Amino acid sequence: MTSVVISPANVASYPEGGGHFWVYMQYVQALLRLGCEVHWMERFRRTGDDDRDRATMERFMERMRAFGMAEKVILYTTRETGETGETELPCDFVTTSRAEAERVIARADLLLNGYYAIEPALLRRFRRTALVDIDPGLLQFWATCGQISIPAHDLYFTTGETVGTDRARFGDCGVEWQRIRPPICLELWPYTYDPSSSVMTTVSGWWGGHGKGEWITDGKGLLFENNKRVTFMELVELPRRTPQALELALCLGEGDPPEREQFQQRGHTWTPTAPCPDDLTDYQSDEKDRRILEYYGWRVTHASRAAGTPQRYQRYIQRSRGEFSCAKPSCMYFQNAWVSDRTICYLASGKPVVVQDTGASEYLPSGEGMFRFTTIEQAVEALARMNADYRRHCQAARELAETYFNGRRILAAMLDTALTPANVTRDAS
Repeated sequence: MTSVVISPANVASYPEGGGHFWVYMQYVQALLRLGCEVHWMERFRRTGDDDRDRATMERFMERMRAFGMAEKVILYTTRETGETGETELPCDFVTTSRAEAERVIARADLLLNGYYAIEPALLRRFRRTALVDIDPGLLQFWATCGQISIPAHDLYFTTGETVGTDRARFGDCGVEWQRIRPPICLELWPYTYDPSSSVMTTVSGWWGGHGKGEWITDGKGLLFENNKRVTFMELVELPRRTPQALELALCLGEGDPPEREQFQQRGHTWTPTAPCPDDLTDYQSDEKDRRILEYYGWRVTHASRAAGTPQRYQRYIQRSRGEFSCAKPSCMYFQNAWVSDRTICYLASGKPVVVQDTGASEYLPSGEGMFRFTTIEQAVEALARMNADYRRHCQAARELAETYFNGRRILAAMLDTALTPANVTRDAS
């Protein structure tokens, strides 16, 4: 039996992220259905509040229990130990003994690592390692500019269709990228046709950078703001242009406008990806943003209420008419031909999607189950076409998920690539 350890990023410490949980659980469930032994190994980020940390960990373990994974969890915290030799890991294991964690690591055939800042001493313990990039374009940009340092892995997988190709608008970090598609466990995401569903929805952060706002810079100047607020506000008039009801389940938090001011004070410029109305450009508060969205006709709810657990996230998607969503500005800037793991959940559920075009794709369609738009006029037209033949587009959405995002097929190819050197190919999709 193949033994695989999954190393996610910031799932256990983020109990409000029902959708973020599913990103990595799709890999786990696909591997289990391939007959693999799977362990979940993750760094737990302590807050300094022991009671809060204990409650957070209990909520996470409860979720893992619901997926039959509670006995396969290895949570650890890091500690400052100075120079660490090969004989000691710089970790304290909190859900299992050190001896048991060492045993799992020693017998694992493969580590699938989604935590870019994994401790090198821990990484070196695995006989075979593969990085899984779910931030295509951004990850390579950060690494090329020296903003993050990625420890060496045996293989490098990416969900970006253009990463490592001549079409990429960013470097490849000097490594060979194996391109994959975001996987979904189709058995856990069944087709749920319901023509009475009336609202197009999405689940989204409003700010990047863990709620503090995100700006893309090469270290010499501010290139652009990389928050979903930018792209949604550019389409703020959409509800007035279509009869289709639109709802946003947003992770509203306090952004960080002083950070933008600091860049400006240093003589750098701030450049939105497209002009916004004057009253929208300057951020004042999330509450004002909510009022602006509702004024233009958007329905707004908080993501933690709509989708704060894995179960609520799934119900929210499956009760929707489909998805309407924007992407972060970086996706258009880098033209990474990326598709969201969230969008795949809508497709698998038989929900058509109208999503922002992130670059020319060799396989993503536009017009059958999935509509990709660049302008507000294209978005209006896509919503009308979807509703004109809703059943057909629902069926087409499910077919897209089955054809391109089948978790079993994707993970089988990844294992073949990672564990059979003679079969290593440029693409693993």
